[in-house]
Amino acid sequence: MTVNAILFDAFGTLCDISIKRRPFAQLARFHPDRRRAREMIMTRPLSLREAAEELQVQDVDLAVLEEELDAELASIRLYPEVIGVLEGLRASGVRIGIVSNLAAPYAGPLLRLLPFAPDACAWSFEVGWLKPDPRIFSWVCEQLGVAASGALMVGDTFADDYAGALAGGLCAMHLDRCGRQSRPNGAQTIHTLEGILPAIRAQSCSRSTGHTGSVGLS
Repeated sequence: MTVNAILFDAFGTLCDISIKRRPFAQLARFHPDRRRAREMIMTRPLSLREAAEELQVQDVDLAVLEEELDAELASIRLYPEVIGVLEGLRASGVRIGIVSNLAAPYAGPLLRLLPFAPDACAWSFEVGWLKPDPRIFSWVCEQLGVAASGALMVGDTFADDYAGALAGGLCAMHLDRCGRQSRPNGAQTIHTLEGILPAIRAQSCSRSTGHTGSVGLS
């Protein structure tokens, strides 16, 4: 199987928040329908204050929540192996994308930490769909100019990232950093993003036949 693009989940996969305050989740708890509130927050480009207005949330100290959001954003850090993995993949000619269920304020701080801009980003707040909706995977594949069967999704949430990608016709790897998540037998699992890199060794076979910009996966 040849993979021409690798798609990454964002938080929990590429980066983490060391100071967790979850201000948007706190805001959603003031709404009678938390599921609807979460969907609205993650499928529209809303600031914290705009989300509060759209959800008609009252009796909440927005100034405090904004301070907590600022603390979270300032504490975003890439996992140690991320820069090396991304640079290695870019050097191989593979296209790189991000597919993330995310509230709008978190995207910019992550992008500023990356060593280069991804070739495409499917942020739920921009495209209007949440993983595992197959439309978000189809959209990013179209932006990258690759068929779904030529894209590999890597993420830490099994249902959204692994199962969702497979249902959309993509290849998938499940990232289980702690080795504690339950998963069906046969699921391709790695414990660090460096687990992707061994597949790059098959690149030499592709190059020997005149093909570039792809990774062979068995």
